[in-house]
Amino acid sequence: MSRRVPLMLQVVTGDPRPINRQIVDGVRRLIASGELPVGAALPSVRGLAQQLAVNPNTVAKAYTELTTEGWLDARAGLGLFVAIPRQRLSDDERARRLDDAVQRFAGDIIGLDYPASTVLDRVAVELDLCLPKKSA
Repeated sequence: MSRRVPLMLQVVTGDPRPINRQIVDGVRRLIASGELPVGAALPSVRGLAQQLAVNPNTVAKAYTELTTEGWLDARAGLGLFVAIPRQRLSDDERARRLDDAVQRFAGDIIGLDYPASTVLDRVAVELDLCLPKKSA
């Protein structure tokens, strides 16, 4: 059985996203980057709630969303584990979500007055940090 380790997540009070969204986004990022490998055990709802100093219902809501989307597997009596990767969304839904995310992002950064090349470079760096690490 996998040992449970604290998730390296932070909840930022000034973030416009709700806390459960920050948790969902953080866990997705950890899984996508390979920092949380397939089969890794996640902390219990209470354990993560204590670690982040948030309400357990908030963590439960985030875990439910991640399980529904196929990022996590719930095993009766054992807890939550990182699921085997699979296509979680239809192509149409993936395209819709990408469009929504790009539109939100563009709306958020347009007033910062950076050249497009600077923005694209920063996005590329961030994506490189999130994508699974390739081993030689």
